Amino acid sequence: MEKSFIERLFQAHQHAKQIPSPQQVCNWLNGLLQVMFPDLSGRQYRNIREFEQHYNDIKLELYRILQTIEQDLPNSAEAVEMAFMKRLPQVYETLLLDAEAILKGDPAAISQTEVIRTYPGFRAIAVFRLAHEFFRLGVPLIPRILTEHAHSETGIDIHPGATIGERFCIDHGTGIVIGETVEIGNDVKIYQGVTLGALSVRKELAKTKRHPTIEDRVVIYAGATILGGDTTIGHDSVIGGNVWIVKSVAPYSRIYYRQEEEIC
Repeated sequence: MEKSFIERLFQAHQHAKQIPSPQQVCNWLNGLLQVMFPDLSGRQYRNIREFEQHYNDIKLELYRILQTIEQDLPNSAEAVEMAFMKRLPQVYETLLLDAEAILKGDPAAISQTEVIRTYPGFRAIAVFRLAHEFFRLGVPLIPRILTEHAHSETGIDIHPGATIGERFCIDHGTGIVIGETVEIGNDVKIYQGVTLGALSVRKELAKTKRHPTIEDRVVIYAGATILGGDTTIGHDSVIGGNVWIVKSVAPYSRIYYRQEEEIC
C-alpha cells in the first residue's frame, strides 16, 4: 500500500504544471519593495549605475518567474514583464498618496517613514496594488501568491481583483476582508475587522458582481460587515462599528449599531 501511494504521489509530480514557488515570488516582491522604498531597505548605493543594475536585476527575476508560466500567459513573458514595469511608476505615485493618507488619518503616526516601514495597512495596500496590476494583465496564480503572502504577514485579506481608489487608508487592519469584485473610491478609510463580502458563495455566481461598492470619502469603523454586489455605500458616509449592511446606503449617511434595552 505504501509503495502504491508513493507511486501515486510521484505521478502527480510528473504531471504537475511547472509553476513558480511562493518563496521565489515573495523574494522578488521584497526586492522590488526595497528598491521602491528606501525605508524598507538598508542598502546603500555608490552611484546611479549600481542602483540601475539592481533595478534591472529585479526586472530580470520577474521575467524568469513569468517564463515558468508562459504557456498560461495571455502574451509572452517578455511582453508581460515590460507591461508590468511600465505601470510601476503610476503604482509608486499612488502608494505615496496612500502613505500620506495613512499619516494624516492616524494621530499616532509620526512620519511617512514610520508608515512605510512599520504599518501593516500600508504593507497590505502596497502588495495589493502590485498584485492588482498582474491581475489586470491576466497573469494567473502570482497575484494570489502575493496577496496571500501579505495576508499571512498582516492579517489583511485583499483579493487582487478588487478595485481601490487613491489615498486609501487602513488603520490597524487585522481581520479586514475585501472581496474580488469590491469597488472602493477615493479617500476611503477602513478600520480593523471590516468585511466587504458576498451575500452568497455559490460557484455559479463567480463571474458576477458579488461584493459591495464603497464610494468616495467613506469611513468604515471596526467590525462592520457590508455584503452584496448590489450594495452601495454612498459617498461621505460613516459606517459605525459592528453594523451589518446588505442594502445600499445614501450619501452622507450615518449608520450605527444601537443595542435594544433589556426589559426586566
